[in-house]
Amino acid sequence: MNVSKVVLFTVDERKHIADRILEIARSDSHIVGAAVVGSLALDEGDRYSDLDLTFAIEQNADPSLILAKMTAPLVEEFGAIPLFDIPSGNTLFRVLLFSGCLQVDISVTPEASFASYGNKFKLMYGKALANPDVASPPATQLFGYAVHHALRSRFCIERNRFLQAEYWISGLRDYALNLACVARELPAYYGRGYDQLPEGTKDSASKGLVRSLDRVELLRALSATIRLLLTEAPQVVELPDTVRAQLDFLTVPSLSA
Repeated sequence: MNVSKVVLFTVDERKHIADRILEIARSDSHIVGAAVVGSLALDEGDRYSDLDLTFAIEQNADPSLILAKMTAPLVEEFGAIPLFDIPSGNTLFRVLLFSGCLQVDISVTPEASFASYGNKFKLMYGKALANPDVASPPATQLFGYAVHHALRSRFCIERNRFLQAEYWISGLRDYALNLACVARELPAYYGRGYDQLPEGTKDSASKGLVRSLDRVELLRALSATIRLLLTEAPQVVELPDTVRAQLDFLTVPSLSA
């Protein structure tokens, strides 16, 4: 593969594509509203910001059909590649890849549910419901997943499934950091609040990174990540002594000791 032939998209190219998508939307009578979401809704974003556009559609319109009609000219004119669709509640998302590594997310929602979730929402035309509250994930649920991942991590190590163990340790670290975000009222989705955490918390998280796939290193990383969890979780959940003891037990060199 000749990587030198790939050139990163420019800000002007991103704007041109955004204008074209909005033009396509305005030509469809079933699309009754549009908004920019994400970092580009507040300002110009930066050199690497992707493009997120969301649309309100008539209540009885078919979301899949609307997205298909919007996607067809983008494929023909720009060579866009549809990657996948994600349904979420009443909204259907489609993720596309354009040349220059530009990711474009297009979503459609029935007009009765079209709302400005969060402050990163800039209405272009039409109407949107008042900004509803978006709750962070329940702390007890995050902690429950973290304990599950800690158990799976250690048992994979014991089974010599070292690559799978790394997968669970990484997931455990994410849940511990999510709890740290909830405790500080930072975004707890997709790592958005991680870089705003205190330096000490970020340093503790870095100690849980797996640096090689061998038993000693995996146990070290797991122990560091469990310490991070035990530091952050009590700020937002009640931590039973029996659970703490079992998490501590997962860090010992031999489970048969």
